Amino acid sequence: MSTVLVTGSAGFIGGYVVEELLRRGHTVVGLDNESKYGSISHTYDDHPNYRYTRGDAQDTDLVVKLLSGCEHFIAGAALIGGISYFHTYAYDLLAANERIIAASCDAAIQALRDGALRKVTYMSSSMVYESADRWPSAEGQELEIPPPHSSYGFQKLAVEFFARAAHQQHGLHYTIVRPFNCVGIGEARALGDQEILSGNVRLAMSHVVPDLVQKVLKGQDPLHILGDGSQVRHYTYGGDLARGIVMAMESPAALDNDFNLSTSTSTTVLDLAELIWHRIKGRDVPFRYVSDPPFEHDVQRRVPATEKAKRVLGFEATTTLDAMLQEVIPWIEHAMLAGRI
Repeated sequence: MSTVLVTGSAGFIGGYVVEELLRRGHTVVGLDNESKYGSISHTYDDHPNYRYTRGDAQDTDLVVKLLSGCEHFIAGAALIGGISYFHTYAYDLLAANERIIAASCDAAIQALRDGALRKVTYMSSSMVYESADRWPSAEGQELEIPPPHSSYGFQKLAVEFFARAAHQQHGLHYTIVRPFNCVGIGEARALGDQEILSGNVRLAMSHVVPDLVQKVLKGQDPLHILGDGSQVRHYTYGGDLARGIVMAMESPAALDNDFNLSTSTSTTVLDLAELIWHRIKGRDVPFRYVSDPPFEHDVQRRVPATEKAKRVLGFEATTTLDAMLQEVIPWIEHAMLAGRI
């Protein structure tokens, strides 16, 4: 088993990744500046194989220090949020995330020279395919289509260029993973999110699943959705994504390679909204909705090819959307009552 540095370890996907690493027997060093959610507790905080540091991933010297003795580095630290976050913090998403990835690569290059580091696993995003004009989006398409229009998508594509450039010049091995539409528990109200009004409900998360769940739980009728609901997404369970990320980290076949990590099942926003509506209100309550104007960067289709991860890694995301909602809806209801959302 390896010692793994995970930056962004207190984040939404980061929490699932740490849990999966510990479950597989790895030793984990976590780093997060707690800028998104503040200080939050996890079930693994007192695990004997987990060591956490509150600090900034832009601090190259700190990352170098934490990489001492680590064979692997999962570079997950980044400013990230939902669709309203993309618009509110367009500059910060580019500038801060560029500083984070540059510091991460600088630290990894030094650790490669001085220590045991074997590879960096980079967290990219499905947003690198933002400008796709054909689907499903297979690995490699991001280099053939126009660059993303949003600063977030553009910067995530830059992360992939950092990975390949550090390998080309310094021999730093990499694996790139692109998670699609993570759904799970543990995501609280972000400290910096701007509230938006959706019908008669104020929201601060701007991720479609928790936002829709909140609106239905708060009694919104008809339900407000962004756009006409025809947007296609691949909602993937956080635990499945973490399993895929760790499999990509561990697999020799993933060396200097890239993978989409996603369910193979497409779901429209309208179908998702109706599923949430009936799960909360019951099958007998007719589904009613109205469409609000969409955000500029609300991509209409985000459909990945998943065959490569299955063939090379043996990875499949198997958790159904219904099973995800069965876990997520009660968690959100409890979090609302506790004032965390």
